[in-house]
Amino acid sequence: MNAISPLPPQAIHELVGEHARKLSARLQAHRLQLFPPTAKKTLRKFSSGEAAKLLGVHADTLRRWEREGKIKPRRTSGNLRRYDIADIRPDLIHAAPTASRKTVAYARVSSHDQKEDLERQKQVLESYCAAQGWTFELVAELGSGMNYRKRGLQKLLNQIIAGDVGRIVLNHKDRLLRFGAELVFAICEIKNVEIVILNQGEDTSFEQDLAQDVLEIITVLSARLYGAGSKKNKNLIDGLKAAAAAR
Repeated sequence: MNAISPLPPQAIHELVGEHARKLSARLQAHRLQLFPPTAKKTLRKFSSGEAAKLLGVHADTLRRWEREGKIKPRRTSGNLRRYDIADIRPDLIHAAPTASRKTVAYARVSSHDQKEDLERQKQVLESYCAAQGWTFELVAELGSGMNYRKRGLQKLLNQIIAGDVGRIVLNHKDRLLRFGAELVFAICEIKNVEIVILNQGEDTSFEQDLAQDVLEIITVLSARLYGAGSKKNKNLIDGLKAAAAAR
């Protein structure tokens, strides 16, 4: 079998860059399609059974409360009752006032060679929060935007769910997560957590972060394909890392 000649670093650099740009454009287009800037998040209405379970009562109790005028469900075209969570459990929608909960400023980069960018994010967040007169907690961590198990992110999510956070400040929404940030924002909306995004435009480090995330995926797939300790796997990863570093 003929040996496969390794690509020169410049060719790998150009190949990774080309694919990163194409993938970046597709992801941006897909994101805008799913979550256009004018989109508004709404919660679905609950059926009688779901509302009763949420309140810990029997469905007959809901109907009695309706007769007594305590709650007023909506009706579908088929005359079925539908309940708005804001009416039956306002405490789930309207948490404690923001003033009594803390502000968390969150910064993240994907790799060690982006530490300067992490420091820049921290400085921008600190300056902004200080200018607003907010007492805040700064969370800065290093990890992939596709990693949902980062320690700082997990801690932040737990605090949001516990009702301890009233405001989150980000340089860009992709700093929280590459994919799935909208789900976190939906949880924040339910818990009445204000989201402040300083840069609403495209993240200037998006392509660099995306290349790093792609490298992580290739690293895992290559290790499974060739074996983590194989020479072929090492040559491939070293070449990709060199190309990414050259960017």
